[in-house]
Amino acid sequence: MAAASPKTFLITGVSSGLGKAFATAALEAGHRVAGTVRRAEDAQAFEALAPGGAYALVLDVTDFEAIAGAVAEAERRAGPIDVLVNNAGYGHEGVMEESSMDELQRQFAANVFGPVAMMKAVLPGMRARRGGHIVNVTSMGGFITMPGISYYCGSKFALEGISESLGKEVAAFGIRVTALAPGQFRTEWAGRSMQRTARSIADYDAVMDPIRQARQAKSGNQPGDPAKAAQALLTLVESENPPVRLFLGEDALGLVERKLSAMAEEMHAWDALSRSTAFE
Repeated sequence: MAAASPKTFLITGVSSGLGKAFATAALEAGHRVAGTVRRAEDAQAFEALAPGGAYALVLDVTDFEAIAGAVAEAERRAGPIDVLVNNAGYGHEGVMEESSMDELQRQFAANVFGPVAMMKAVLPGMRARRGGHIVNVTSMGGFITMPGISYYCGSKFALEGISESLGKEVAAFGIRVTALAPGQFRTEWAGRSMQRTARSIADYDAVMDPIRQARQAKSGNQPGDPAKAAQALLTLVESENPPVRLFLGEDALGLVERKLSAMAEEMHAWDALSRSTAFE
């Protein structure tokens, strides 16, 4: 179905997974899409999806110095950016004590610093035009947590907080910011795209080994359909009053609802101590 008002999207990480699904759906709806890829051969494949509507940018979002130029090139070729979708990133799996500081820095570079640099590059134009929508793809792991992915959850918690705060800074300019938080979707996130730290401390075997085995076994069988996530994205960006946060998937909603309930119970249980700190 054609879009009521064609927009120019800039989507990072369009060569696979949710990014590819987002870009494909936007192109099929009649939007223009500038998409980032990391390899020249992926650039050719992306532009072949919709000649004249798909514009590939070879960019690694952790190359912060290259981002401003890439965004300028996207706007020169595709037009002013109406919608930025910060999708590029990856998952790191590993017990925190076993995982290195270098792995933490790489995780935050891809999942936090890169998206922030992309936002900073598109904001001047959106602010001048008094409009735009930034969609940061976070995760249900940006609100709920699971053992074995502490670095990943930390990065997504950070992006959630930045998104929510930024939304309050730019609302007066007509710019909307949404954290899009998927549950488990049938992509390569838990397969070849995930970076895993080698096991080394036996004390964690009982916790970590079953989790790692289950995640690897479930890869390719996740309940979420990327094509339906893409349609949800298109509905989101057409909304006049988009949400600050949108969870995708029944698994995400269920886990978030359980966490909210547990948080409320814990806050109530510790209410007296929480309120005991004021001057009298």
